[in-house]
Amino acid sequence: MLSVGDLAGLWTRSLLVLPDGTRDTATEVVWLQGPGGYADLRQAPGQPDFSHVRCLDDLTAADCAWLATQQGFAGTLSCADGYFEWGREIDYQPPAAQPDSGRLFWQGDILVETGRYADYLERWHRDPACGVAPCGEVALVSPGDGRPMRLVRTGDCFMFACGRAETRFVAPTLAECVAGAADLATARALLDCEISFGRIAGGAWRILRSTLPFRVGAVLDPAGMGTLGLRDTSVFININL
Repeated sequence: MLSVGDLAGLWTRSLLVLPDGTRDTATEVVWLQGPGGYADLRQAPGQPDFSHVRCLDDLTAADCAWLATQQGFAGTLSCADGYFEWGREIDYQPPAAQPDSGRLFWQGDILVETGRYADYLERWHRDPACGVAPCGEVALVSPGDGRPMRLVRTGDCFMFACGRAETRFVAPTLAECVAGAADLATARALLDCEISFGRIAGGAWRILRSTLPFRVGAVLDPAGMGTLGLRDTSVFININL
């Protein structure tokens, strides 16, 4: 039987089948699993040109509308009674009505996930190029505003997540919240949640994909974040990124 410890590494998704039978093979998904903590980023194909965006205040209304379609979350993965549950301590979208819980099992070298509270199916593939060591995570708190943050590393891959300060959702999806925002500043604040994926090369932790387009290409400095490899993810370290 699978355990959380068996899942360390970088996973990509080849298929999602929704309850209505809709099949998604195009969304780019990365799930990075540490000893317990994880992060997940999901972006639709056809990303617009964001070369004009250098900070949150550069986002146009059209930029906000597309970015609101992204999904991403981070937290701790647990397993009980045969079900895995992805605790979403940070979530790019508004909170879901039901926990993110399902069964995981192997079909050959494909990891299959089926939903507990919704009738969906996903097929996952572990990326052997990423490696599984070193493997660790740290949970963090942003000084000043207390935003939750999480850093996960396995092999030469890392993911960094930082929650938003704005949490007043008025609709079940972020796209609806952004569309109904009173003004552009409010829409931008709703998007101020980072889920980033990157790789480590030559000592540099470079971000390759992110919910915040101006973070792509940036180098994350893990100095001061504590020792990666902590198994106790309840440890919080104040840092300034």
